[in-house]
Amino acid sequence: MQPIHLAWVDYAILLSYTLFVIGIGFALRRYLKTSSDYLSSGRSIPAWVTGLAFMAANMGALELVGMAANGAQYGVATAHFYWVGAIPAMIFLAVFMMPFYYGSKARSVPEYLNMRFDYRTRCFNSISFAVMTVFASGISMDALARLLNMLLGWDYNLALVITSAVVLVYVLKGGLTSAIYTEVLQFFMIVLGFAPVVWLGMKDVGGWHKMVQSLHQVSTANGFAPDAWNSAWKPVLAGPAHNPMGVNVFAIVFGLGFVLSFGYWCTNFLVVQRAMAAKDMNAARRTPLIAAVPKMLFPALVILPGVLAVALSSMPDKTYRLPPVLIQDKAFPGAMADVKAATPQTADAAVAKISADIGLNLDAAKVTAIIKANSATPLPDAELKTELQDAVSDPYYSGVILSLIKRYCPPGLLGLALTALLASFMSGMAGNVTAFNTIWTYDLYQAYIAKNKSDRHYFVVGQATTVVGIVLSIFCAYFAGHYSNAMNIVQLVFGFVNAPLFATFLLGMFWKRTTATGAFLGLVSGTLTSALFHALTLSVGDTPGIKGAYLWSMTGHSLPPVCQFPSEMAQNFYLASFAFGVCFLLTLGISLVTKQTKTDEDLKGLVYSLTPKIVDHDQPFWARPAVLGTILLIICIILNIIFL
Repeated sequence: MQPIHLAWVDYAILLSYTLFVIGIGFALRRYLKTSSDYLSSGRSIPAWVTGLAFMAANMGALELVGMAANGAQYGVATAHFYWVGAIPAMIFLAVFMMPFYYGSKARSVPEYLNMRFDYRTRCFNSISFAVMTVFASGISMDALARLLNMLLGWDYNLALVITSAVVLVYVLKGGLTSAIYTEVLQFFMIVLGFAPVVWLGMKDVGGWHKMVQSLHQVSTANGFAPDAWNSAWKPVLAGPAHNPMGVNVFAIVFGLGFVLSFGYWCTNFLVVQRAMAAKDMNAARRTPLIAAVPKMLFPALVILPGVLAVALSSMPDKTYRLPPVLIQDKAFPGAMADVKAATPQTADAAVAKISADIGLNLDAAKVTAIIKANSATPLPDAELKTELQDAVSDPYYSGVILSLIKRYCPPGLLGLALTALLASFMSGMAGNVTAFNTIWTYDLYQAYIAKNKSDRHYFVVGQATTVVGIVLSIFCAYFAGHYSNAMNIVQLVFGFVNAPLFATFLLGMFWKRTTATGAFLGLVSGTLTSALFHALTLSVGDTPGIKGAYLWSMTGHSLPPVCQFPSEMAQNFYLASFAFGVCFLLTLGISLVTKQTKTDEDLKGLVYSLTPKIVDHDQPFWARPAVLGTILLIICIILNIIFL
């Protein structure tokens, strides 16, 4: 993808937005008097603000780049991440779990674990969640740096530093309150920036029915039934071999819809923190329900671009191809040397060697043509690099949304779309960084390292932790660069942290017999199960190493077929399922043979059966969380039926 040149109006929009969000941080700085103000907003924010922030906190690389990438790679079945993998869990959080979180006065999810169990579970979860937040922030950083590199030609490393500095300034000044109000602004920017891209893309392919016809061709060309890319449930019901995601109903319903979904939305402090900043219990419970309304509609904004891109790539007259994975600079010298040493007679062997040197799959016909052209007249190195990059056949799915922005957006609209992307990445980065500084300050530093210090001391530590979180995120961004689909690595990280944690929460909140020892050992075992599962399994097409199965290569054994999955996403779903199952069963079993150290009085407000039920009869019928949740669930079921 060739860099583009922005017009002055595009730079004006980008600069105005950047200055505005920094200004929010400075404007809110004067209202921050205590560490609670900085780290938890003092529980003072209205429900509509926390609801939109709850939604926007999840709209980083995961939402825009990752979901568009999933739309291209897996088709309309990606909608399961919303209608199965989000809405039911958000309703459950609002109706059942927020009363525990908000009512216990816990400042964080790990602090609740300390109240329910003991310091061991709190400490382990604090560490694992802190690691998860910097990885999630790093994923957003990597995606944004790639965007600026691919679209504007900025150096990747420089882009990382600049974007990190902007987020650092407004979070450092305004804390969680700044992040929340900025996320509301980012929500509207994302809608305004992406709606035109979707509309123009749909117009370009000729409308919905024309797009579906093209997707039928894509599906059959890849060996699937015609509706594999444009149907949500039929390909999944047919089995793993009949859909590009390579999953079955169990993986979708249990792995995604139960374990990963409830694990993320119900225990991830990043999003729960937004609800806990609400001004009262009713506002806290309405927060996830308010967020669920736009969440149900967002597939049209974030998944559809990826599906459109696949349809466009199958239309010869549109001259569009899915963006290829970029060849790393260090791989070019060896590959170019192979091209120069090859002849038309040795082209077949040279293709395999060049592909191995680059570490990517190549179009053999294109490479052969390059070798023949170079043998006739030696090609300049710059041209040789361009031709080799064009021969890469591995799609870079995370670059799909960038390629569509470049294709459809004229000056002005381009600036708006880029600002929307910038807003989404900064939202993801800021959300994770604010969660990281709260976890470190309250649940690790104050709890175990420096107790009984002044409030001013913890305020300063929270600000210093913000800087550390940004720096660690930069390092994690380089790790995230190994994945061509941002969503794949995000779900992998969630499988390690949230999947076993949800089993701990489920038993702890709804079974008073769960013991502290059972919870701690079960949580540790579930996390270790994730690590072992990842070390033994791999998706088809990947090589053992950073993406899994490294234990087989370390021990000199070949990867057994039973340990291979059709896709990285399928691998993630089963990893999460195994981690949840091990944690659940071990926690249950160990709790039965160990002593409960907390009395019923200690557990009041922390366990469902021992907590007085919230009476909301004074609220209008339509405003009660249970009623709202039921209505949203019915709408979600209808959407699943429409796109069956």
